[in-house]
Amino acid sequence: MASESSKEGPAAIAPPLDKPVDPSRHVAIRIIVMVLGAIGVALAVNQQFLLNIFGFQPLGNAYLYYLIGIFLALAFLTLPLSPKQPARFWWFDMALAIAALVTGGWLGFHGLDIIQRGWEYDAPLTADVMAAILILLVLEGVRRAGGPILLFTAILFGTYPLYADYMPGFLWGTEYSLIGTIRAHVLGVEAIIGIPMQVVAELVIGFVIFGSVLVATKGSEFFMELASALLGHSRGGPAKVAVMGSGILGSLSGSVISNILTSGPFSIPTMRRVGYSANYAAAIEACASTGATLMPPVMGTVAFVMASFLGVQYSTIVIAAIIPALLFYAALLFQVDMYAARRGLEGLPRSETPPIWPVLKKGWPYLLSLAVLIFVLMGLRMEARSPYYASLVMLVATSFRKETRMTLGRAKALLIDISTNIAALVAVLAGIGLVIGGLSYTGVAGAFSRELLLYAGGNTALMLIAGAVTSFVLGMGMTVTACYIFLSILLAPALVQAGLNPIASHLFILYWGMLSYITPPVALAAITAANVAGSKPMQTGFHAMRLGMPLFVLPFIFVYDPALIMHGTWLEIVERIALTLVAIWAITSAFEGWVYRVGKIGAVSRVAFGIGGILIIVPELLTSLIGGGVLAAVIAINYGIGWRKSAAQA
Repeated sequence: MASESSKEGPAAIAPPLDKPVDPSRHVAIRIIVMVLGAIGVALAVNQQFLLNIFGFQPLGNAYLYYLIGIFLALAFLTLPLSPKQPARFWWFDMALAIAALVTGGWLGFHGLDIIQRGWEYDAPLTADVMAAILILLVLEGVRRAGGPILLFTAILFGTYPLYADYMPGFLWGTEYSLIGTIRAHVLGVEAIIGIPMQVVAELVIGFVIFGSVLVATKGSEFFMELASALLGHSRGGPAKVAVMGSGILGSLSGSVISNILTSGPFSIPTMRRVGYSANYAAAIEACASTGATLMPPVMGTVAFVMASFLGVQYSTIVIAAIIPALLFYAALLFQVDMYAARRGLEGLPRSETPPIWPVLKKGWPYLLSLAVLIFVLMGLRMEARSPYYASLVMLVATSFRKETRMTLGRAKALLIDISTNIAALVAVLAGIGLVIGGLSYTGVAGAFSRELLLYAGGNTALMLIAGAVTSFVLGMGMTVTACYIFLSILLAPALVQAGLNPIASHLFILYWGMLSYITPPVALAAITAANVAGSKPMQTGFHAMRLGMPLFVLPFIFVYDPALIMHGTWLEIVERIALTLVAIWAITSAFEGWVYRVGKIGAVSRVAFGIGGILIIVPELLTSLIGGGVLAAVIAINYGIGWRKSAAQA
């Protein structure tokens, strides 16, 4: 799932949550991965539904230690020591996996002792040794799953309690001894088993399972066919299919890179066939897949963490995120349509697009499971259980067709996919737990927010710009979840104290952290799509950045005007949606040099149209009216010029 929740990143930057090495590199390891994965999933289901299998129902902290032990072991087995030589050090991977199982199992077995006897402050020698070993294992796990930058961050802030007393100014914090730091990180409840790991255990595992089941039962093929049936024949149809199909599929799987690798091989060649360049086609796929992680109902891992940090239900985050995500996809559709209109590109012949009703008839299992997911999630408010019910419905419903039925081979592949995705996620978030613990135990997090607020002098624009730049830079080297968690502790409290809407502030950080996916020099999504299209990575990245420009603007809009995140009266919400839609249309028209009913426009008109769109965005009546007047004037002038040219030609 994602943000990174399940499959992100080419090997160029240590594939965080995305492309774990295939455990089939060794048959024995493959079997072990399936067994451990089955145990881990069974443990999660047992805990979520209170099944008390064999009389086993561990305490909350014990459950987390067991999960960490199992899935950290899986991370060592599926993310080898050296990606270039995955089979060479398999014995070392096995040794680390055994160590993870032993430490996690021992700590889980003594979960009640940890709480009742206060081991966080005074633990026996064996507990200290186990805690120290687990920290070393977590650091190696985060190196494999998150890369060197995330490892450095975990070490820097994880060891912060050791030297916090020597830091100047607001960086000063409470100092801990080495053994005190180890105990706090492992035996305390704010670090390794803190909020991120609690969110994984309670919510994310179910949605990872749902996304994997969707792909295993060929749900991705259905959603691409559905998009093709609806939009394939229209002007520039294949590009619209890519936008719609990737948006729907990604919103359910919550993964950026896996979405590109799943839908890109179908959508990109079709786009090129009707006239889109390789760079542009790859950029469209990259933007559509990136935006999917922001699209409800599933979004990515980070949305679940956000709900926990804000202390609200996940459905509240879903409701707040829906309008900005839809506006982003509207902007993409505007751009690909105008691009096609300006260059005279057509859609696919009707004979090559499937009829809508047969597609819907064939895909009813996925629509039914999606309906179950939304009903249980939003209607019954059973957020943690909704993906399990939806996955079960999907498995049963797809069993009626031979093509989608869960065979033994598909079941094995599904189990390995679930195991590797959760393993990479647990490895990263356990490391992020060290960062949270280091900042929380020393008290630096609160001091940093207060100091930032003081330096900004109440200037929210300055804080937002600084936050955007910081989120973007950190997003280059971290997974989006890691970037968000880090800044939600340091930056978000200052934005909220400055008077900004809490949900809008957290979404602002999330959006800007996501932008590194489509912005050079990193642009993981663009590079992945370029590999599929055979295009130049940097050119694709710049195309993707231009196509994704609404993602740069939308966060500032909903931070200053929360009506876009459904905070306000219905009149305010409808008014702001309408004005933002008009503004996005104007800005995309300026980018593409095409206005509906007018046609091509020149450079001066494009600049004026873009300025008019920006003025409409500003949440002030006067500026919106001026912007509307500019758009009307540009349209009138260009329409008049076009009419005179037509008359002269006639």
